[in-house]
Amino acid sequence: MADQVVSRADLSGINSSLRSLDHSLNTISNNLNVVAQQVAAVSMQVSSVEQQVEMTKNDLDRLAAEFREFVRQDALHKNLQLAETRLVKIRQELENKFGHYEEVRRRAIGILQAVDTSLVRKETIGLASEEQLLAAPRYWLAPCLVALSAWLNDNRELAERAVMEALRRDDEKTSLFFALVTRRGGRFRASSAWLERYLGQLDPNELKREIVVLVDAFANGIFGLEARKRCGMLIRSWLEELSQKPGFVEAQREQWKNALRAKAAALDPTKFPHLREYSPTWPQLQQALEGAHLHDIIYQYFNFILTQDVVPTKDLAAAVDQLLDVLVREFDAEELPLRREERINELIIQQNGDRQAAEQLFANERVVEERLDFTQLLTNFAMYPAESKASVATQKLAVALSKDWILEAHRDLTAENRNAVPLDIEITVDEWKGVSRDGGNEAELVEQLDRHLQEKKKEALKRNRPGFMNWLSLAAGLGFLWFGLETRFLLVVSAICLIVFVYGQIKSATNKKKIEREFAELFENHKQILLAVLSDIVDYRREYEAADANAVLIGELLEPVTPDQYVYSTHDSARTVI
Repeated sequence: MADQVVSRADLSGINSSLRSLDHSLNTISNNLNVVAQQVAAVSMQVSSVEQQVEMTKNDLDRLAAEFREFVRQDALHKNLQLAETRLVKIRQELENKFGHYEEVRRRAIGILQAVDTSLVRKETIGLASEEQLLAAPRYWLAPCLVALSAWLNDNRELAERAVMEALRRDDEKTSLFFALVTRRGGRFRASSAWLERYLGQLDPNELKREIVVLVDAFANGIFGLEARKRCGMLIRSWLEELSQKPGFVEAQREQWKNALRAKAAALDPTKFPHLREYSPTWPQLQQALEGAHLHDIIYQYFNFILTQDVVPTKDLAAAVDQLLDVLVREFDAEELPLRREERINELIIQQNGDRQAAEQLFANERVVEERLDFTQLLTNFAMYPAESKASVATQKLAVALSKDWILEAHRDLTAENRNAVPLDIEITVDEWKGVSRDGGNEAELVEQLDRHLQEKKKEALKRNRPGFMNWLSLAAGLGFLWFGLETRFLLVVSAICLIVFVYGQIKSATNKKKIEREFAELFENHKQILLAVLSDIVDYRREYEAADANAVLIGELLEPVTPDQYVYSTHDSARTVI
Protein backbone atom coordinates (compact mmCIF):
# COMPACT_ATOMS: atom_id res chain seq x y z
CA MET A 1 0.00 0.00 0.00
CA ALA A 2 2.77 2.29 0.88
CA ASP A 3 4.48 1.51 -2.43
CA GLN A 4 1.39 2.49 -4.38
CA VAL A 5 1.16 5.84 -2.60
CA VAL A 6 4.80 6.58 -3.38
CA SER A 7 4.26 5.58 -6.99
CA ARG A 8 1.31 7.90 -7.39
CA ALA A 9 3.16 10.74 -5.72
CA ASP A 10 6.14 10.31 -8.12
CA LEU A 11 3.94 10.22 -11.22
CA SER A 12 2.08 13.29 -10.16
CA GLY A 13 5.32 15.23 -9.80
CA ILE A 14 6.54 14.04 -13.19
CA ASN A 15 3.26 15.02 -14.82
CA SER A 16 3.48 18.41 -13.23
CA SER A 17 7.02 18.83 -14.40
CA LEU A 18 6.13 17.71 -17.91
CA ARG A 19 3.23 20.16 -18.05
CA SER A 20 5.52 22.90 -16.85
CA LEU A 21 8.17 21.86 -19.38
CA ASP A 22 5.59 21.77 -22.15
CA HIS A 23 4.45 25.24 -21.24
CA SER A 24 8.03 26.44 -21.13
CA LEU A 25 8.79 24.80 -24.48
CA ASN A 26 5.72 26.43 -26.00
CA THR A 27 6.84 29.76 -24.66
CA ILE A 28 10.37 29.20 -25.94
CA SER A 29 9.01 28.03 -29.29
CA ASN A 30 6.91 31.16 -29.60
CA ASN A 31 9.85 33.29 -28.65
CA LEU A 32 12.07 31.46 -31.13
CA ASN A 33 9.44 31.96 -33.83
CA VAL A 34 9.51 35.64 -33.09
CA VAL A 35 13.30 35.59 -33.14
CA ALA A 36 13.26 33.65 -36.42
CA GLN A 37 10.87 36.18 -37.93
CA GLN A 38 13.08 38.98 -36.75
CA VAL A 39 16.17 37.21 -38.12
CA ALA A 40 14.40 36.73 -41.48
CA ALA A 41 13.40 40.39 -41.49
CA VAL A 42 16.97 41.40 -40.68
CA SER A 43 18.23 39.07 -43.43
CA MET A 44 15.87 40.70 -45.94
CA GLN A 45 17.04 44.11 -44.80
CA VAL A 46 20.67 43.03 -45.17
CA SER A 47 19.93 41.76 -48.70
CA SER A 48 18.21 45.03 -49.48
CA VAL A 49 21.19 46.97 -48.13
CA GLU A 50 23.55 44.82 -50.24
CA GLN A 51 21.48 45.56 -53.34
CA GLN A 52 21.47 49.25 -52.53
CA VAL A 53 25.25 49.18 -51.97
CA GLU A 54 25.71 47.45 -55.33
CA MET A 55 23.41 49.94 -57.04
CA THR A 56 25.26 52.78 -55.35
CA LYS A 57 28.60 51.36 -56.52
CA ASN A 58 27.29 51.07 -60.08
CA ASP A 59 25.94 54.61 -59.90
CA LEU A 60 29.30 55.87 -58.60
CA ASP A 61 31.16 54.05 -61.39
CA ARG A 62 28.80 55.52 -63.97
CA LEU A 63 29.09 58.94 -62.39
CA ALA A 64 32.90 58.70 -62.40
CA ALA A 65 32.88 57.70 -66.07
CA GLU A 66 30.48 60.53 -66.90
CA PHE A 67 32.63 62.96 -64.93
CA ARG A 68 35.79 61.88 -66.78
CA GLU A 69 33.96 62.24 -70.09
CA PHE A 70 32.69 65.66 -68.99
CA VAL A 71 36.23 66.76 -68.11
CA ARG A 72 37.47 65.49 -71.49
CA GLN A 73 34.69 67.20 -73.41
CA ASP A 74 35.22 70.40 -71.41
CA ALA A 75 38.94 70.37 -72.25
CA LEU A 76 38.13 69.80 -75.93
CA HIS A 77 35.60 72.61 -75.88
CA LYS A 78 38.07 74.99 -74.24
CA ASN A 79 40.79 74.01 -76.72
CA LEU A 80 38.36 74.62 -79.56
CA GLN A 81 37.32 78.03 -78.26
CA LEU A 82 40.94 79.00 -77.61
CA ALA A 83 41.98 77.90 -81.11
CA GLU A 84 39.14 79.90 -82.69
CA THR A 85 40.12 82.98 -80.68
CA ARG A 86 43.80 82.59 -81.50
CA LEU A 87 43.04 82.05 -85.18
CA VAL A 88 41.20 85.36 -85.34
CA LYS A 89 44.06 87.15 -83.55
CA ILE A 90 46.72 85.55 -85.76
CA ARG A 91 44.91 86.58 -88.91
CA GLN A 92 44.49 90.08 -87.55
CA GLU A 93 48.21 90.18 -86.79
CA LEU A 94 48.99 88.97 -90.31
CA GLU A 95 46.81 91.74 -91.66
CA ASN A 96 48.35 94.39 -89.40
CA LYS A 97 51.99 93.38 -89.97
CA PHE A 98 51.85 92.38 -93.61
CA GLY A 99 48.69 93.95 -94.89
CA HIS A 100 50.64 96.65 -96.73
CA TYR A 101 52.25 93.87 -98.76
CA GLU A 102 48.83 93.13 -100.18
CA GLU A 103 48.80 96.45 -102.02
CA VAL A 104 52.19 95.71 -103.55
CA ARG A 105 50.94 92.29 -104.65
CA ARG A 106 47.84 93.73 -106.27
CA ARG A 107 49.94 96.34 -108.08
CA ALA A 108 52.23 93.65 -109.53
CA ILE A 109 49.35 91.86 -111.25
CA GLY A 110 47.68 95.18 -112.04
CA ILE A 111 50.72 96.51 -113.88
CA LEU A 112 50.91 93.42 -116.08
CA GLN A 113 47.22 93.59 -116.89
CA ALA A 114 47.44 97.36 -117.52
CA VAL A 115 50.17 96.74 -120.07
CA ASP A 116 47.96 94.16 -121.80
CA THR A 117 45.09 96.60 -122.17
CA SER A 118 47.16 99.78 -122.63
CA LEU A 119 44.68 101.66 -120.45
CA VAL A 120 47.23 103.21 -118.04
CA ARG A 121 49.97 105.65 -118.93
CA LYS A 122 53.55 104.50 -118.43
CA GLU A 123 54.23 107.53 -116.24
CA THR A 124 51.35 106.56 -113.93
CA ILE A 125 52.68 103.03 -113.65
CA GLY A 126 56.16 104.36 -112.83
CA LEU A 127 54.84 106.70 -110.15
CA ALA A 128 52.70 103.98 -108.55
CA SER A 129 55.66 101.57 -108.47
CA GLU A 130 57.89 104.11 -106.76
CA GLU A 131 55.18 104.75 -104.15
CA GLN A 132 55.04 101.04 -103.36
CA LEU A 133 58.81 100.96 -102.89
CA LEU A 134 58.50 103.70 -100.30
CA ALA A 135 55.58 101.93 -98.59
CA ALA A 136 57.35 98.53 -98.31
CA PRO A 137 61.06 99.25 -97.80
CA ARG A 138 62.08 95.65 -97.03
CA TYR A 139 59.72 93.75 -99.33
CA TRP A 140 61.42 92.04 -102.32
CA LEU A 141 58.48 92.61 -104.65
CA ALA A 142 58.55 96.42 -104.45
CA PRO A 143 61.80 96.92 -106.44
CA CYS A 144 60.54 94.32 -108.92
CA LEU A 145 57.63 96.67 -109.68
CA VAL A 146 60.06 99.57 -110.15
CA ALA A 147 62.07 97.43 -112.59
CA LEU A 148 58.90 96.56 -114.54
CA SER A 149 57.88 100.19 -114.85
CA ALA A 150 61.45 101.19 -115.81
CA TRP A 151 61.45 98.63 -118.65
CA LEU A 152 58.12 99.98 -119.84
CA ASN A 153 59.66 103.49 -119.90
CA ASP A 154 62.88 102.28 -121.57
CA ASN A 155 64.90 103.35 -118.52
CA ARG A 156 67.55 100.64 -118.60
CA GLU A 157 69.71 102.11 -115.85
CA LEU A 158 66.84 102.35 -113.36
CA ALA A 159 65.61 98.88 -114.33
CA GLU A 160 69.01 97.33 -113.67
CA ARG A 161 69.39 99.08 -110.31
CA ALA A 162 65.91 97.97 -109.29
CA VAL A 163 66.63 94.38 -110.35
CA MET A 164 69.87 94.35 -108.33
CA GLU A 165 68.01 95.62 -105.26
CA ALA A 166 65.31 92.99 -105.69
CA LEU A 167 67.94 90.26 -106.03
CA ARG A 168 69.67 91.53 -102.91
CA ARG A 169 66.43 91.29 -100.95
CA ASP A 170 65.48 87.81 -102.21
CA ASP A 171 67.42 86.31 -105.10
CA GLU A 172 65.33 83.16 -105.51
CA LYS A 173 61.90 84.81 -105.46
CA THR A 174 63.07 87.61 -107.76
CA SER A 175 64.55 85.16 -110.27
CA LEU A 176 61.38 83.08 -110.33
CA PHE A 177 59.23 86.22 -110.56
CA PHE A 178 61.04 87.50 -113.63
CA ALA A 179 61.13 84.02 -115.19
CA LEU A 180 57.33 84.02 -114.97
CA VAL A 181 56.91 87.62 -116.12
CA THR A 182 59.20 87.27 -119.15
CA ARG A 183 57.54 83.97 -120.06
CA ARG A 184 54.18 85.75 -119.85
CA GLY A 185 55.44 88.26 -122.35
CA GLY A 186 56.88 85.67 -124.73
CA ARG A 187 60.50 86.61 -123.99
CA PHE A 188 61.76 83.02 -124.19
CA ARG A 189 65.48 83.79 -124.02
CA ALA A 190 65.08 86.03 -120.96
CA SER A 191 62.71 83.55 -119.36
CA SER A 192 65.17 80.71 -119.87
CA ALA A 193 68.01 82.80 -118.39
CA TRP A 194 66.01 83.74 -115.32
CA LEU A 195 64.80 80.16 -114.89
CA GLU A 196 68.37 78.86 -115.15
CA ARG A 197 69.47 81.38 -112.53
CA TYR A 198 66.66 80.26 -110.25
CA LEU A 199 67.35 76.55 -110.73
CA GLY A 200 71.05 77.06 -110.11
CA GLN A 201 70.34 78.15 -106.55
CA LEU A 202 68.23 75.14 -105.61
CA ASP A 203 69.32 72.27 -103.39
CA PRO A 204 66.91 69.29 -103.53
CA ASN A 205 67.64 68.64 -99.87
CA GLU A 206 66.55 72.15 -98.82
CA LEU A 207 64.05 73.61 -101.24
CA LYS A 208 62.23 76.79 -100.37
CA ARG A 209 58.47 76.78 -100.38
CA GLU A 210 58.18 78.86 -103.56
CA ILE A 211 59.40 75.83 -105.54
CA VAL A 212 55.67 75.01 -105.63
CA VAL A 213 55.29 77.67 -108.30
CA LEU A 214 58.02 76.17 -110.49
CA VAL A 215 56.61 72.64 -110.22
CA ASP A 216 53.12 73.97 -110.88
CA ALA A 217 54.38 75.82 -113.95
CA PHE A 218 56.21 72.72 -115.14
CA ALA A 219 53.15 70.51 -114.61
CA ASN A 220 50.97 72.95 -116.55
CA GLY A 221 53.47 73.49 -119.38
CA ILE A 222 53.86 77.20 -118.66
CA PHE A 223 57.57 77.51 -119.50
CA GLY A 224 57.37 75.93 -122.93
CA LEU A 225 58.90 72.89 -124.53
CA GLU A 226 62.60 73.61 -123.96
CA ALA A 227 62.15 74.67 -120.33
CA ARG A 228 59.86 71.71 -119.75
CA LYS A 229 62.65 69.35 -120.82
CA ARG A 230 65.09 71.24 -118.61
CA CYS A 231 62.76 71.00 -115.61
CA GLY A 232 62.10 67.33 -116.28
CA MET A 233 65.81 66.56 -116.33
CA LEU A 234 66.30 68.61 -113.18
CA ILE A 235 63.56 66.73 -111.32
CA ARG A 236 65.01 63.39 -112.35
CA SER A 237 68.46 64.49 -111.20
CA TRP A 238 67.01 65.60 -107.86
CA LEU A 239 65.36 62.25 -107.32
CA GLU A 240 68.55 60.41 -108.27
CA GLU A 241 70.61 62.56 -105.92
CA LEU A 242 68.20 62.07 -103.06
CA SER A 243 67.98 58.32 -103.68
CA GLN A 244 71.74 58.01 -103.09
CA LYS A 245 71.36 59.09 -99.49
CA PRO A 246 71.65 56.25 -96.92
CA GLY A 247 68.26 55.20 -95.62
CA PHE A 248 66.42 57.11 -98.35
CA VAL A 249 64.05 54.28 -99.28
CA GLU A 250 63.19 53.58 -95.63
CA ALA A 251 62.61 57.29 -94.99
CA GLN A 252 60.30 57.54 -98.00
CA ARG A 253 58.32 54.54 -96.88
CA GLU A 254 57.88 55.98 -93.41
CA GLN A 255 57.03 59.42 -94.78
CA TRP A 256 54.35 58.03 -97.07
CA LYS A 257 53.08 55.61 -94.45
CA ASN A 258 52.43 58.57 -92.15
CA ALA A 259 50.74 60.48 -94.96
CA LEU A 260 48.53 57.54 -95.95
CA ARG A 261 47.75 56.63 -92.35
CA ALA A 262 46.56 60.19 -91.74
CA LYS A 263 43.70 59.54 -94.19
CA ALA A 264 42.23 56.83 -91.95
CA ALA A 265 38.69 57.40 -90.70
CA ALA A 266 37.29 56.36 -87.32
CA LEU A 267 35.00 53.33 -87.30
CA ASP A 268 31.28 53.92 -86.90
CA PRO A 269 30.71 53.75 -83.09
CA THR A 270 27.38 51.96 -83.55
CA LYS A 271 28.98 48.96 -85.25
CA PHE A 272 29.60 45.70 -83.36
CA PRO A 273 28.20 46.91 -80.00
CA HIS A 274 28.48 43.54 -78.22
CA LEU A 275 32.00 42.94 -79.46
CA ARG A 276 32.96 46.39 -78.19
CA GLU A 277 31.52 45.69 -74.73
CA TYR A 278 32.44 42.07 -74.13
CA SER A 279 35.75 41.54 -75.94
CA PRO A 280 39.09 42.68 -74.46
CA THR A 281 40.46 42.22 -78.01
CA TRP A 282 38.27 45.01 -79.39
CA PRO A 283 40.95 47.79 -79.51
CA GLN A 284 43.12 45.63 -81.79
CA LEU A 285 40.08 44.61 -83.84
CA GLN A 286 39.00 48.22 -84.28
CA GLN A 287 42.45 49.36 -85.35
CA ALA A 288 42.73 46.48 -87.83
CA LEU A 289 39.33 47.19 -89.38
CA GLU A 290 40.06 50.91 -89.70
CA GLY A 291 43.31 49.93 -91.41
CA ALA A 292 41.40 47.68 -93.82
CA HIS A 293 38.92 50.44 -94.64
CA LEU A 294 41.90 52.70 -95.36
CA HIS A 295 42.47 50.83 -98.64
CA ASP A 296 39.24 52.11 -100.12
CA ILE A 297 39.84 55.61 -98.75
CA ILE A 298 43.28 55.73 -100.38
CA TYR A 299 41.97 54.30 -103.64
CA GLN A 300 39.12 56.80 -103.83
CA TYR A 301 41.49 59.67 -102.99
CA PHE A 302 44.07 58.88 -105.68
CA ASN A 303 41.43 57.87 -108.21
CA PHE A 304 39.76 61.27 -107.74
CA ILE A 305 43.08 63.04 -108.33
CA LEU A 306 44.04 61.04 -111.40
CA THR A 307 40.61 61.15 -113.06
CA GLN A 308 39.95 64.86 -112.65
CA ASP A 309 39.78 66.76 -115.89
CA VAL A 310 42.57 69.32 -116.11
CA VAL A 311 42.23 71.73 -118.99
CA PRO A 312 44.89 74.45 -118.67
CA THR A 313 43.72 77.86 -119.79
CA LYS A 314 44.70 78.80 -123.32
CA ASP A 315 45.46 82.31 -122.09
CA LEU A 316 49.12 82.31 -121.06
CA ALA A 317 48.77 85.66 -119.30
CA ALA A 318 45.99 84.33 -117.06
CA ALA A 319 47.95 81.17 -116.28
CA VAL A 320 51.08 83.13 -115.33
CA ASP A 321 49.03 85.64 -113.35
CA GLN A 322 47.66 82.75 -111.31
CA LEU A 323 51.14 81.47 -110.53
CA LEU A 324 52.42 84.97 -109.78
CA ASP A 325 49.53 85.42 -107.40
CA VAL A 326 50.52 82.25 -105.54
CA LEU A 327 54.16 83.32 -105.48
CA VAL A 328 53.64 86.81 -104.12
CA ARG A 329 50.87 85.89 -101.69
CA GLU A 330 51.85 82.63 -100.05
CA PHE A 331 55.61 82.35 -99.62
CA ASP A 332 57.04 85.21 -97.63
CA ALA A 333 59.46 84.02 -94.93
CA GLU A 334 58.55 86.90 -92.60
CA GLU A 335 55.03 85.55 -92.35
CA LEU A 336 56.09 81.95 -91.76
CA PRO A 337 55.94 81.83 -87.92
CA LEU A 338 52.43 83.24 -87.96
CA ARG A 339 51.46 80.88 -90.78
CA ARG A 340 52.61 77.94 -88.64
CA GLU A 341 50.47 79.12 -85.73
CA GLU A 342 47.57 79.66 -88.09
CA ARG A 343 47.85 76.11 -89.41
CA ILE A 344 48.08 74.39 -86.02
CA ASN A 345 45.00 76.26 -84.81
CA GLU A 346 43.15 75.34 -88.00
CA LEU A 347 43.94 71.69 -87.29
CA ILE A 348 42.78 71.98 -83.66
CA ILE A 349 39.45 73.31 -84.93
CA GLN A 350 39.33 70.57 -87.55
CA GLN A 351 39.89 67.94 -84.80
CA ASN A 352 37.18 69.48 -82.57
CA GLY A 353 39.62 70.59 -79.90
CA ASP A 354 41.85 67.51 -79.77
CA ARG A 355 45.20 69.26 -79.57
CA GLN A 356 47.24 66.07 -79.45
CA ALA A 357 45.68 64.76 -82.67
CA ALA A 358 46.13 68.18 -84.30
CA GLU A 359 49.81 68.30 -83.36
CA GLN A 360 50.32 64.81 -84.77
CA LEU A 361 48.68 65.83 -88.04
CA PHE A 362 50.78 68.99 -88.14
CA ALA A 363 53.94 66.96 -87.61
CA ASN A 364 52.96 64.57 -90.40
CA GLU A 365 52.06 67.38 -92.81
CA ARG A 366 55.23 69.45 -92.55
CA VAL A 367 53.52 71.79 -94.99
CA VAL A 368 54.25 75.10 -93.32
CA GLU A 369 58.03 74.80 -93.35
CA GLU A 370 60.63 77.19 -94.77
CA ARG A 371 62.77 74.49 -96.38
CA LEU A 372 61.90 70.94 -97.43
CA ASP A 373 63.51 68.20 -99.47
CA PHE A 374 61.91 67.52 -102.84
CA THR A 375 60.31 64.23 -101.83
CA GLN A 376 58.55 65.82 -98.85
CA LEU A 377 57.35 68.51 -101.23
CA LEU A 378 55.86 65.83 -103.51
CA THR A 379 54.12 64.30 -100.50
CA ASN A 380 52.66 67.69 -99.61
CA PHE A 381 51.46 68.25 -103.19
CA ALA A 382 49.76 64.86 -103.34
CA MET A 383 48.27 64.68 -99.84
CA TYR A 384 47.83 68.32 -98.73
CA PRO A 385 47.10 70.29 -101.93
CA ALA A 386 45.13 73.07 -100.25
CA GLU A 387 47.85 73.79 -97.70
CA SER A 388 50.72 73.46 -100.21
CA LYS A 389 48.91 75.54 -102.88
CA ALA A 390 49.27 72.81 -105.51
CA SER A 391 47.04 72.70 -108.58
CA VAL A 392 45.33 69.55 -109.80
CA ALA A 393 48.00 69.13 -112.48
CA THR A 394 50.70 69.33 -109.83
CA GLN A 395 48.87 66.78 -107.69
CA LYS A 396 48.77 64.39 -110.62
CA LEU A 397 52.47 64.89 -111.33
CA ALA A 398 53.39 64.42 -107.66
CA VAL A 399 51.45 61.16 -107.50
CA ALA A 400 53.08 59.95 -110.72
CA LEU A 401 56.59 60.80 -109.49
CA SER A 402 55.95 59.23 -106.09
CA LYS A 403 54.00 56.16 -107.14
CA ASP A 404 56.78 53.67 -106.30
CA TRP A 405 57.10 55.04 -102.77
CA ILE A 406 53.33 55.17 -102.38
CA LEU A 407 53.01 51.52 -103.42
CA GLU A 408 55.85 50.45 -101.12
CA ALA A 409 54.37 52.35 -98.20
CA HIS A 410 50.93 50.93 -98.92
CA ARG A 411 52.31 47.39 -99.07
CA ASP A 412 54.01 47.94 -95.72
CA LEU A 413 50.80 49.28 -94.20
CA THR A 414 48.84 46.35 -95.62
CA ALA A 415 51.29 43.78 -94.24
CA GLU A 416 51.42 45.48 -90.84
CA ASN A 417 47.65 45.67 -90.67
CA ARG A 418 47.14 42.03 -91.66
CA ASN A 419 49.71 40.90 -89.10
CA ALA A 420 47.96 42.97 -86.45
CA VAL A 421 44.57 41.29 -86.95
CA PRO A 422 43.99 39.10 -83.86
CA LEU A 423 43.64 35.43 -84.74
CA ASP A 424 41.77 34.61 -81.54
CA ILE A 425 39.10 36.94 -80.23
CA GLU A 426 38.63 36.90 -76.48
CA ILE A 427 35.16 37.08 -74.96
CA THR A 428 34.55 38.03 -71.34
CA VAL A 429 31.12 37.89 -69.74
CA ASP A 430 31.42 38.64 -66.03
CA GLU A 431 34.01 36.12 -64.80
CA TRP A 432 33.66 33.69 -67.73
CA LYS A 433 36.21 33.90 -70.53
CA GLY A 434 36.11 32.25 -73.93
CA VAL A 435 37.86 32.46 -77.29
CA SER A 436 36.53 32.38 -80.84
CA ARG A 437 38.15 32.90 -84.22
CA ASP A 438 35.24 33.22 -86.59
CA GLY A 439 32.16 32.71 -84.41
CA GLY A 440 31.77 29.11 -85.58
CA ASN A 441 32.35 27.40 -82.22
CA GLU A 442 29.02 28.40 -80.71
CA ALA A 443 28.11 24.98 -79.27
CA GLU A 444 31.53 24.58 -77.66
CA LEU A 445 31.41 28.03 -76.04
CA VAL A 446 27.85 27.55 -74.80
CA GLU A 447 28.95 24.27 -73.21
CA GLN A 448 31.96 26.00 -71.63
CA LEU A 449 29.73 28.75 -70.31
CA ASP A 450 27.31 26.16 -68.89
CA ARG A 451 30.14 24.27 -67.18
CA HIS A 452 31.50 27.52 -65.77
CA LEU A 453 28.14 28.51 -64.32
CA GLN A 454 27.52 24.98 -63.03
CA GLU A 455 30.82 25.18 -61.15
CA LYS A 456 29.87 28.60 -59.80
CA LYS A 457 26.48 27.17 -58.79
CA LYS A 458 28.14 24.23 -57.04
CA GLU A 459 30.32 26.64 -55.12
CA ALA A 460 27.30 28.72 -54.17
CA LEU A 461 25.35 25.62 -53.09
CA LYS A 462 28.34 24.39 -51.15
CA ARG A 463 28.56 27.70 -49.30
CA ASN A 464 24.80 27.47 -48.67
CA ARG A 465 24.92 24.03 -47.05
CA PRO A 466 24.44 23.98 -43.25
CA GLY A 467 27.76 24.51 -41.65
CA PHE A 468 29.55 23.11 -38.66
CA MET A 469 27.67 25.30 -36.21
CA ASN A 470 24.35 24.06 -37.54
CA TRP A 471 25.29 20.42 -37.08
CA LEU A 472 26.79 21.27 -33.70
CA SER A 473 23.38 22.68 -32.72
CA LEU A 474 21.79 19.33 -33.62
CA ALA A 475 24.37 17.36 -31.64
CA ALA A 476 24.07 19.72 -28.67
CA GLY A 477 20.29 19.58 -28.79
CA LEU A 478 20.23 15.76 -28.77
CA GLY A 479 22.92 15.62 -26.08
CA PHE A 480 21.15 18.07 -23.78
CA LEU A 481 17.86 16.20 -24.35
CA TRP A 482 19.45 12.86 -23.41
CA PHE A 483 21.12 14.12 -20.27
CA GLY A 484 18.53 16.69 -19.29
CA LEU A 485 15.26 14.78 -19.02
CA GLU A 486 15.07 15.61 -15.32
CA THR A 487 16.60 19.07 -15.63
CA ARG A 488 14.36 21.81 -16.88
CA PHE A 489 17.18 24.15 -17.91
CA LEU A 490 18.95 21.54 -20.04
CA LEU A 491 15.69 20.67 -21.75
CA VAL A 492 15.17 24.32 -22.62
CA VAL A 493 18.71 24.59 -24.02
CA SER A 494 18.16 21.38 -25.99
CA ALA A 495 14.97 22.78 -27.50
CA ILE A 496 16.75 25.99 -28.52
CA CYS A 497 19.58 24.04 -30.18
CA LEU A 498 17.14 21.84 -32.08
CA ILE A 499 15.13 24.85 -33.26
CA VAL A 500 18.31 26.56 -34.48
CA PHE A 501 19.17 23.40 -36.43
CA VAL A 502 15.70 23.16 -38.00
CA TYR A 503 15.75 26.87 -38.93
CA GLY A 504 19.17 26.46 -40.59
CA GLN A 505 17.89 23.52 -42.62
CA ILE A 506 14.81 25.43 -43.77
CA LYS A 507 16.87 28.49 -44.69
CA SER A 508 19.37 26.34 -46.61
CA ALA A 509 16.59 24.66 -48.59
CA THR A 510 15.01 28.02 -49.43
CA ASN A 511 18.34 29.50 -50.53
CA LYS A 512 19.08 26.43 -52.63
CA LYS A 513 15.95 26.96 -54.72
CA LYS A 514 16.80 30.66 -55.06
CA ILE A 515 20.38 29.90 -56.15
CA GLU A 516 19.24 27.37 -58.73
CA ARG A 517 16.68 29.84 -60.12
CA GLU A 518 19.20 32.69 -60.27
CA PHE A 519 21.85 30.59 -62.04
CA ALA A 520 19.31 29.34 -64.56
CA GLU A 521 18.39 32.96 -65.36
CA LEU A 522 22.07 33.92 -65.40
CA PHE A 523 22.86 31.17 -67.90
CA GLU A 524 20.13 32.30 -70.27
CA ASN A 525 21.25 35.92 -70.00
CA HIS A 526 24.94 35.08 -70.57
CA LYS A 527 24.03 32.74 -73.41
CA GLN A 528 22.17 35.51 -75.23
CA ILE A 529 25.15 37.85 -74.76
CA LEU A 530 27.51 35.16 -76.04
CA LEU A 531 25.38 34.55 -79.14
CA ALA A 532 25.25 38.30 -79.84
CA VAL A 533 29.05 38.56 -79.54
CA LEU A 534 29.54 35.58 -81.87
CA SER A 535 27.20 37.20 -84.38
CA ASP A 536 29.30 40.37 -84.23
CA ILE A 537 32.45 38.29 -84.78
CA VAL A 538 30.95 36.74 -87.93
CA ASP A 539 29.97 40.19 -89.24
CA TYR A 540 33.38 41.61 -88.32
CA ARG A 541 35.33 38.92 -90.16
CA ARG A 542 33.11 39.31 -93.22
CA GLU A 543 33.52 43.11 -93.26
CA TYR A 544 37.26 42.92 -92.71
CA GLU A 545 37.75 40.48 -95.59
CA ALA A 546 35.67 42.67 -97.92
CA ALA A 547 37.57 45.82 -96.92
CA ASP A 548 40.99 44.14 -97.09
CA ALA A 549 40.24 42.87 -100.61
CA ASN A 550 40.35 46.51 -101.81
CA ALA A 551 44.13 46.59 -101.24
CA VAL A 552 44.80 45.28 -104.77
CA LEU A 553 42.90 48.19 -106.33
CA ILE A 554 45.59 50.69 -105.38
CA GLY A 555 48.28 48.79 -107.26
CA GLU A 556 45.99 48.41 -110.27
CA LEU A 557 45.37 52.16 -110.22
CA LEU A 558 48.95 53.42 -109.74
CA GLU A 559 51.12 50.88 -111.54
CA PRO A 560 50.34 52.21 -115.07
CA VAL A 561 50.86 55.87 -114.08
CA THR A 562 53.87 57.71 -115.57
CA PRO A 563 54.97 61.36 -115.09
CA ASP A 564 54.78 62.07 -118.83
CA GLN A 565 51.02 61.58 -118.71
CA TYR A 566 50.61 64.59 -116.44
CA VAL A 567 52.77 67.29 -118.03
CA TYR A 568 50.89 69.58 -120.39
CA SER A 569 52.18 71.57 -123.38
CA THR A 570 49.29 73.93 -123.87
CA HIS A 571 51.44 77.04 -123.46
CA ASP A 572 54.29 76.14 -125.80
CA SER A 573 53.51 79.24 -127.80
CA ALA A 574 52.73 82.70 -126.51
CA ARG A 575 52.12 86.18 -127.76
CA THR A 576 54.38 89.09 -127.02
CA VAL A 577 52.87 91.30 -124.34
CA ILE A 578 55.67 93.53 -123.17
